[in-house]
Amino acid sequence: MPAGGFSASSGMDFEAKITPMVITSCVTAATGGLMFGYDIGISGGVTAMEDFQREFFPTVLRKRRENKGSNYCRYNNQVLQLFTSSLYLAGLVSTLFASYTTRRLGRRATMRIAGGFFIVGVVFNGAARNLGMLIVGRILLGCGVGFANQAIPLFLSEVAPTTIRGGLNTLFQLNITIGILFASLVNYGTNNIHPWGWRLSLSLAGFPAMLLTLGALFMVDTPNSLIERGHLVEGKVVLKKIRGTNNVESEFNEIVEASRIAHDVKHPFCSLLQRRNRPLLTITVMLQMFQQLTGINAIMFYAPVLLTTLGFKTEASLYTTVITGAVNVLSTLVSMYTVDRVGRRMLLLDASMQMFLSLVAMAVVMRTKVTDRSDVIDHNWAIMVVIIICNFVSSFSWSWGPLGWLIPSETFPLETRSAGQSICVCTNLLFTFVIAQVFLSMLCHLKSFIFVFFSVCVAIMSLFVLFFLPETKNIPIEKMVERVWKQHWFWKRFMNEGCNNHAISGEGTPSTVSLYS
Repeated sequence: MPAGGFSASSGMDFEAKITPMVITSCVTAATGGLMFGYDIGISGGVTAMEDFQREFFPTVLRKRRENKGSNYCRYNNQVLQLFTSSLYLAGLVSTLFASYTTRRLGRRATMRIAGGFFIVGVVFNGAARNLGMLIVGRILLGCGVGFANQAIPLFLSEVAPTTIRGGLNTLFQLNITIGILFASLVNYGTNNIHPWGWRLSLSLAGFPAMLLTLGALFMVDTPNSLIERGHLVEGKVVLKKIRGTNNVESEFNEIVEASRIAHDVKHPFCSLLQRRNRPLLTITVMLQMFQQLTGINAIMFYAPVLLTTLGFKTEASLYTTVITGAVNVLSTLVSMYTVDRVGRRMLLLDASMQMFLSLVAMAVVMRTKVTDRSDVIDHNWAIMVVIIICNFVSSFSWSWGPLGWLIPSETFPLETRSAGQSICVCTNLLFTFVIAQVFLSMLCHLKSFIFVFFSVCVAIMSLFVLFFLPETKNIPIEKMVERVWKQHWFWKRFMNEGCNNHAISGEGTPSTVSLYS
């Protein structure tokens, strides 16, 4: 089945077919998203289980049972928050090392390293006898996340034909949402297995970890990675296999030239600080920051805890989390269909309004219906809370979730691709760590106003999109300077004629990759 690939750098059409090797390789690599999503979804449900609290956090369980103090402060425990946030701090640090291994050892080797971290981390968590083992396990899982998030998107981008690159890249984001849903279903089932149900929840993370690890043993590395590391003959052989044709000379020559240009940039992180790259760096950092300040991960991490605070019973809170997980998956499919049709800005602005209204509504419900001492929320209001949360999760999943990663990936050229992606991942994981570490404390002190805080952040990020984010839909990378940055009312001042536009436009380079496109 032919699928003509379009080179974003030269405008040439490359002959390519959608081969079984491409599909199987991309599907296998994307299973790393299952592991990441499972890590995101499992922690909130486990921390809400009484057996888990009895084992590691008895003071939290005692506070719940004695019903002393504010409902909002029942889970305000820094070590409990560290159980969730330690994974993302480890991912933040390991990403810097993963940038090196991805470049020097290849995409496939980096995925193997990620799989190894995942498996060892699962063993520590499932067999944890004390809090130290538990935290060490989460840190090892975080290292796996850092290495996987660095290598998998590059692998997907470089293996897939350009005509279906967006769809195959989105497999990673889709797998993340499926992993979250899978974790929610597991928590719902293991909650009734006493006293070791939480161990089963943590141990089942080994299933997606094994899928990634075994898959990485058998898949080929990308032609780009092989050529970049000097294996030109092997790279050309692999390119012929994944494209399903011997007519790969043009694409092969372009990859060789792109690799030469990339090797000439000795300090890509320093290059990002140059004046001409400030628009790219600013938008990347701001989008990643705003993505977390929507409050989405506070809900994804602590949904069962939050719902228990609102008066839900533990089983009902876990069941509701399953519903929001299913909404998350379906809404990601909506993003796959609409992003190249209606544009990035429109999706972000529409979703921002929807998220803003949801957050305000949640603040009103908590202010009027949840008191410091209330134990049960009225049935009708409980349904309203579920609808509000699903509406919020849905709007995020078809907008800021994937687009927060897609838009930066459309701007960085090859010579700063690895550095730019590291900045993306590091910024995202930094703010993910901060939100995971402080959310329960914020809930205790701010109470209902925590959602007012998030709604203000959403309003600010909407203004940022409206005034400072240009539309990048259907614009080749080599045309970004002329058609985007030089036309923007603010960013054009950084695009001086004397700047090396070749470096920023990405001429002579293949288009870059989305982490959660």
